[in-house]
Amino acid sequence: MNNNGKYSWLVWLFYFIAFEVVVFLGLQWLLSGLGNSNQFQAENTVVPNWVKAVTFILLYILCLLFVVMLVSSFVPNKHRGQLMRWVYLALVGMAIMLFFLF
Repeated sequence: MNNNGKYSWLVWLFYFIAFEVVVFLGLQWLLSGLGNSNQFQAENTVVPNWVKAVTFILLYILCLLFVVMLVSSFVPNKHRGQLMRWVYLALVGMAIMLFFLF
């Protein structure tokens, strides 16, 4: 891989991390009223937190699909296959973000 390829990969990594941070903080703010932050309560916290988790997953996937469609329209055909690597990485990142959400 030449130097330009490494630079391009780092730029896309920066965009990916920026997307992940913006979506996480946005969804965290949007869903701040749902769920219970204190998991060690006498009453049940499963249902409110389940609603928060499912809503987060659905909204995250909706944001991811929107960004994939947007980026895919700007990327040349020969590079669209590489876009799926970032999508799979984002789905793994979603599981990590769910951990930090609670």
